[in-house]
Parts: sequence; structure tokens; C-alpha cells
Amino acid sequence: MEQLTQLNRVEVRGIIGNVRLTKISDTICAKVTVATNYAYKAKDSSCIIETTWHTANLFPGKNIREEDLEKLQKGDKVHIIGRLRMQRYTASDGAERTVYEIAASSLELLRSEDPLQLESV
Repeated sequence: MEQLTQLNRVEVRGIIGNVRLTKISDTICAKVTVATNYAYKAKDSSCIIETTWHTANLFPGKNIREEDLEKLQKGDKVHIIGRLRMQRYTASDGAERTVYEIAASSLELLRSEDPLQLESV
């Protein structure tokens, strides 16, 4: 019987929407939203661009420098690698909510003059 290798890996390359920095002890942490676009053609040959927003939690470590977290701002182009993490909670209105976030293990700040290519089919 073949052994199944598990994999939980997410890569996102996009533009930062919001940045929220938090200080825990003496360490800066960041929660960011990143927009990615996917382009495809509709049946009538018009181009459709679908934007998806992702939330990522970034903590300083091996591939994430605290100095880079402090520099993050809206409009920056980033490449984030991490794993998908699910959280369930009960909202103030009593409804059960589920949130999927990226627990980042790597952050690369991309040069602003480099255009991001749209993912397409």
C-alpha cells in the first residue's frame, strides 16, 4: 500500500489591501489582506477579471524579517508562502463563523515597478 504524503501549502502573489501591525512582547506581527486576480474569457469573448482577497498572518522568523513587516503598506506587491489554517468561532450575534487564513512562513517584497501577471486559463 502506497503511503500518502500530506501537503498544506499556499502561495499568494498580489497587492496588499490592508495592514494591521500588532506588538506582542517586543515582537511586531502583521495581519494583511492580499488581492489576487484571475482572468478568463466569458462565452461572449469579453475578458472577466475575478479578484479574490486573502488574509495572511505574518510573524518574524527564518524567512520573514521584522524590518520587512514594519515596512508593509497598502499597495505593496508581495509574494507570501505558508499554510492554510481554518478557525471557527461564535460571532457576537451567536452565529458560527469559519475563517480561512494563511499562516505565512515566507514573505518576499516585490519591486513596485515589476508588473504582476494575471493568472489565466
